[in-house]
Amino acid sequence: MEHIMIGALLVAAALNYCLQAVYFTHMLQLNSYRPERYKKWCTDNDRKLVSWQRLLPFLCVLTLWLYDRVPVEVLYGVSAGVLLLTALLNIPRKAKKPLVITARVKRLFITQGVLLLAVLALVWWLLPQRGLGVVGLFSMIIWLWTGLANYINLPLEKKIAAGYVKDARRRLEERNDLTVIGVTGSYGKTSVKTFLAALLGARYNVLMTPGSYNTTMGVVRTIREMLRPSHQVFIAEMGAKNPGDIAEICDLVHPAYGIITSIGEQHLETFGSLDNIIKTKFELADAVPAEGTVFLNWDNEYIRSREVAVPVVTYATEQEADYRATDITVDSHGCQFTLVAPDGETCRYTTRLLGVHNIQNLAGCMAVAHRLGVSLKEMIYPVRMLKPVEHRLQLLPNGYIDDAYNSNPAGFRSALDTLSGFAAQRVLVTPGMVELGDRQEALNRELGTYAATRCDYAVLVGLRQAPPLREGLLEGGFPEDRIFVAATLQEGLAYVNQLPANGQRIVLLENDLPDNF
Repeated sequence: MEHIMIGALLVAAALNYCLQAVYFTHMLQLNSYRPERYKKWCTDNDRKLVSWQRLLPFLCVLTLWLYDRVPVEVLYGVSAGVLLLTALLNIPRKAKKPLVITARVKRLFITQGVLLLAVLALVWWLLPQRGLGVVGLFSMIIWLWTGLANYINLPLEKKIAAGYVKDARRRLEERNDLTVIGVTGSYGKTSVKTFLAALLGARYNVLMTPGSYNTTMGVVRTIREMLRPSHQVFIAEMGAKNPGDIAEICDLVHPAYGIITSIGEQHLETFGSLDNIIKTKFELADAVPAEGTVFLNWDNEYIRSREVAVPVVTYATEQEADYRATDITVDSHGCQFTLVAPDGETCRYTTRLLGVHNIQNLAGCMAVAHRLGVSLKEMIYPVRMLKPVEHRLQLLPNGYIDDAYNSNPAGFRSALDTLSGFAAQRVLVTPGMVELGDRQEALNRELGTYAATRCDYAVLVGLRQAPPLREGLLEGGFPEDRIFVAATLQEGLAYVNQLPANGQRIVLLENDLPDNF
């Protein structure tokens, strides 16, 4: 009987470890496997790490006080039950961005498995009394074991990554005929990349980095798995959370052209300052050769203030620029606008895209395509056929505007402007903005004030983010009885559904907190 209960104890401990290790590996992946980011996530989310659901195994430690009073088989059974309950309480929830089972994750699981076996062997050796204490303590700090496994694997992962980078570099060096275009900015990168690929597709065979493959290894994976001899243009989205990130990608792909879509207060937690953001985004311009061209969003004040050593083409919707989108009209079906080229040629376009900032992004793409030989008239049909990028100001059939992907101050304002243009009951649903460092509270408050005149109801999701948004709304004169603070998105949407019917309703879903918040 004793051996059966020991087996049950070890199996329950392993099950609890495996389920929680999946969750913490997911958080590690969302933090790019970087130890310093994972450490900061653990510090910022200490309440999750010390919740009663994760500290329940401490009851195993407490059984030590019953060692001389209760049969050891009972202690094993109780501890096994506690660990099984802990496992069930910590089953990972369905994620918006699920854990991707890559080769790296598999290697990480193997290392965590070795650590688990080592600890279980130690527990078995120390049973009965001290073993119960060890299994209880071990089961409360699984987040630490995941971090340790990642640290152990780092030398191997760096060696593997270097090999992948070398192979991708070799493939590019063999393609002297390939035109590489880099796209970066605080926001708008994915939309610009997608729009540009569609416009250039009228004349060229285009490859772009898919989804959010905007890190060095994401670009490397695209090159190694998707680049074909038939491709004529490669569009590489370049993301960054730290200085040097874009320079690293440029050193790999050597872009002939670059587009800087925007600069703003985003990822301030990792950049530290706006000046660091500006310098990092312009690492793309620094990498473009003298015979290349950099396309700059001239509506952005931070971009206008920076000098560039290579030829520049500007685009805008408000400022005077080489390419300018004018006479913009917006309705529930999309937008119409006129593009004015440097030589004075004009052409009128219709698009299903919503929002002036999307027209601004589109103007930049059209400037690049025009410079690469696509005429203004050739772009009429591709522009008409463009679809909003998923979760980026996407008007859904049910009257919801899905702008859930990673909100930023400028994009938030533009989305609110779009919402205000609808003749309907206008509802804002948002958890606010994150990853803004010391400026996060102030920026959310400012956006609350801005939203006060652009919506009829405000649903604020998440008790942590809501206070500054609520304060801003009230400062802007928004009625307090039209503000609802919801603990979860589901609760917020339930509130929206029970609002009094008042003709047509438009609901803006602005930002959706990532799984690691």
